[in-house]
Amino acid sequence: MKISAQSLNRATLARQLLLRREPLGADDAVRRVVALQAQEPASPYVALWNRLEGFGPAGLDAALTGRRTVKATLMRLTLHAVHAEDFRPFREAMEPTLSGSRLGDPRFRSSGIGPDAAADLVADLLEYADRPRTGAELGSRLEERLGAPMEPAAQRMLRQYAPLWHAPVGAPWSFPARPSYVAPERRPVLADADAAAGGLQVLIRRYLEGFGPASVADMAQFALVQRARVRAAVHALGEGLEQLEGPDGTVVYDVPGAPRPAGDTPAPPRLMAMWDSILLAYADRSRVIPPAYRKHVIRVNGDVLPTLLVDGRVAGVWRPADGGIEAAAFHPLPDDTWEALAAEAAALVSFLAPRDPGAYRRYGHWWAKGLPAAETRLLGT
Repeated sequence: MKISAQSLNRATLARQLLLRREPLGADDAVRRVVALQAQEPASPYVALWNRLEGFGPAGLDAALTGRRTVKATLMRLTLHAVHAEDFRPFREAMEPTLSGSRLGDPRFRSSGIGPDAAADLVADLLEYADRPRTGAELGSRLEERLGAPMEPAAQRMLRQYAPLWHAPVGAPWSFPARPSYVAPERRPVLADADAAAGGLQVLIRRYLEGFGPASVADMAQFALVQRARVRAAVHALGEGLEQLEGPDGTVVYDVPGAPRPAGDTPAPPRLMAMWDSILLAYADRSRVIPPAYRKHVIRVNGDVLPTLLVDGRVAGVWRPADGGIEAAAFHPLPDDTWEALAAEAAALVSFLAPRDPGAYRRYGHWWAKGLPAAETRLLGT
């Protein structure tokens, strides 16, 4: 069976709850969409606002404080909010990548701490983090165990490698610039090839449930794991996956029975969060981002701007401004689309107002450097 580029786009939107807002709780929604990229604290909240009917920030607050949703360094070596039940297999899947990138980082290797000593330090940190601990407290604990100073960069590498959750501490978006950390209730198995392989099979299937159909390259990009590992996981999943032919002849995989709406299914406009997962979940990002716009949305340092999603694809960017939402379209949009975006903007202004009306303000320098807007409007005032 062959699937078109337009149908791939609509499959993503359906699985990511972007064809209509769904009446789900925050933790159930996080489970449905698999993972919300979360290095910017406001983004998981804005992401769920786009996806859920009647969503309020307190819903995600409760899921985080109740540890039904957790935030940790996972796929692509970045912070993600995931369902607590997914954390352990996801972290086991990411073990080879995290170990190589963090314990293999020159800043950590210069500490002279070998693999066995690092494993002992991680085990001790997990015991110590039986309640929320600040980064400074974890650093002091490491130096106490070593009996010697430890460079801050080496501390950071070890902390990012350790399977720690970020501990929510309060408003406006649960996590401050200087986070605290707590050990997971069910600890993943580290440095175990079988656990890593089994975890990757879980991660691949969950990824396809939330983002499929997708190619091996897409799966590897989503997680930032070697393609050889992905191929092995796909092979192990065997007949549990379907094979389709993508628009360029590439083999794409899917889970049986997952939604694949028709390519002409209507897709409502949305004001997407910074680093929204759909913008980064594929090697072929043209599924959602037109190639001509990619460099304007995904900046040279990795920042991914908040975007206008029109008919399922990026059509511009937005930011809070002057009590409303400044929407900059990269190409002309029809009046009815602007009207729909204005309604979304008014709702978003109301959503942000009690907590952080100027969310993402520190990224304004990208606008100051110039963006190729065909038209800019202030909406939602």
